[in-house]
Amino acid sequence: MKRLAIFGASGHGRVVADIAECCGWEVFFFDDAEPMDGATLGLPYCGTFETLLERKGDFGGAFVGIGNNDIRMTKCKALLDAGYFLPSLLHPSATVSRYAQIAEGAVIMPGAVVNAGARIGFACIVNTAASVDHDCVLDAGVHISPGAHLAGQVVVGTCSWIGIGAIVRQRISIGSHAMIAAGAVVVKDVQDAATVIGVPATQVR
Repeated sequence: MKRLAIFGASGHGRVVADIAECCGWEVFFFDDAEPMDGATLGLPYCGTFETLLERKGDFGGAFVGIGNNDIRMTKCKALLDAGYFLPSLLHPSATVSRYAQIAEGAVIMPGAVVNAGARIGFACIVNTAASVDHDCVLDAGVHISPGAHLAGQVVVGTCSWIGIGAIVRQRISIGSHAMIAAGAVVVKDVQDAATVIGVPATQVR
């Protein structure tokens, strides 16, 4: 069995660990704050991020189980620089087209759908029951929250966050580091670093 080091033992990290086990990995946790009793699902806790960087030879790969986009990107890049292999993790219940592209360090969670021609970038999250339709492009570090839906040919920039239950109309472009609020309905392009809310979505900052 392959050994996978997961950095991050919070709720998101535990979900990632479950998916990794479904994909045939033996999981070991690392976290800079020692997890509370039971937080690691009974799986081994092996130390901090610095410890992880020093132990590359002990693992077949590493994964960052942190929901915050900027932190996840920073840690993923550090693992790559240290020579780690970062797999992509696809839950068996997810529906992922063989014509889609999933980059390293990305996770596709239970019940998610990724359709033909979609490109999921480095260290992205497509969360539970979210859908990414045909020919969408997610740049690195994007998080599509549970139950969010992107219609076809949507482009989402680096480290943007699509909130839970949000809907994005086809052919929309969302800039980098943008925030789409929970339940928003996006019907026009969103600028870099903008936050949009409501139905239809409007910019608040």
